[in-house]
Amino acid sequence: MLLPELLAPAGDYEKLVTAYAYGADAAYVGFERYGLRAMAANFNVDELARARDLAARLDRRLYLTLNAYIDSAECDVLAADLERLRGLDFDAYIVADPGVLALVRQLDPDRSVHLSTQANTTNLEAVRFWQQNGVARVNLARESTLADLKAIRRGCTAELEVFVHGAMCVAHSGRCLLSAAMTGRSANRGACTQPCRWNYHLVEATRPHESFPIEQDEHGTYLLNSRDLCLLEYLPELITAGVDSLKIEGRMKSLYYVAATVSVYRAALDSYAADPQGWSCDPRWRDELDKVSHRPYSSGFLFGRDDANIHADDSRYRRSYEFVGRVLAVDTDGRGLVEGRNRFFPGEQVELFGPGLRHMEFTIETPYTEAGEPLTVVQPNARVMMPLPASAAVGDLLRKAKAVSA
Repeated sequence: MLLPELLAPAGDYEKLVTAYAYGADAAYVGFERYGLRAMAANFNVDELARARDLAARLDRRLYLTLNAYIDSAECDVLAADLERLRGLDFDAYIVADPGVLALVRQLDPDRSVHLSTQANTTNLEAVRFWQQNGVARVNLARESTLADLKAIRRGCTAELEVFVHGAMCVAHSGRCLLSAAMTGRSANRGACTQPCRWNYHLVEATRPHESFPIEQDEHGTYLLNSRDLCLLEYLPELITAGVDSLKIEGRMKSLYYVAATVSVYRAALDSYAADPQGWSCDPRWRDELDKVSHRPYSSGFLFGRDDANIHADDSRYRRSYEFVGRVLAVDTDGRGLVEGRNRFFPGEQVELFGPGLRHMEFTIETPYTEAGEPLTVVQPNARVMMPLPASAAVGDLLRKAKAVSA
């Protein structure tokens, strides 16, 4: 059966390689300007060419985000950039600003265009409008319900894309002014400081230097903080509703996050394809998602706005495992070259994690520097030689259970 596309975030080239290796059909990346993740590594023209070569070699798709809202002074700069990008055979631009769309249609008319969630598309007439103006795919607003998705699908021929996993904003579809107002860094230009995650106190007007806790709970007061979206168990509903692409949020997230989330959704989709009628959400998949850094999960607005549970009591991230290393090479003698990402020690129990949800626990034996010197600790960014399980392969990750606080 034809499954929806699994679309993964890639904040840099290493994450792009990981997204494809762990099962993504397509990935979205940011340009050095005009994307809504200004703090991500992003890609320049040469790096985009390399990324496109990788996608073509693997027969995967690659989309470029140009979804910031630009001002008049930037139009000429964008036009020049579009001329530079024309020669790169990536699969689509992702835009939100009608002016950006107009420039793309004028300067690169044969390129497919997808509409970002930043355009806040919530109804069928809006989808039809964008389709009439050259948009091939619309990412529907996160506040769209399942009933909305079905109605829109019945009334249009455009491809429909929805977010299934990742961070949610307190504002509709991310169109938030809070960061710009409080810090001068605009969320609509990719520089959000996430003030919705901050702890707030009450201040009385005549006593501006004295603050009072609102006492939501012992952790503080987080009036604007949202849960993370997780629609894993509702994939059949989305598939039968006619969604064409399932998108994972997170170009600012870690390589480990990309690997784990893509692996889980890939496994779930393939399982559904094998047995749609007998499909059920394997508890092991949700356990995997709990092992990556996340806020409490929610189904968002999928089943209606009245019952939506999107508010989190605090901004703390939850994760039960810590990403500690990545396998760079494997020798025939069973040793491997590992790059440390967080500290780990000889004698610790760790888990090897690879594509297809392949994993194996083992105990760290003495690691060595590449010059052959034994180590008592592996630090972040260190490259070390160490014995690995027989199943280890290049690109596999190492993780360890986090210590439980007393």
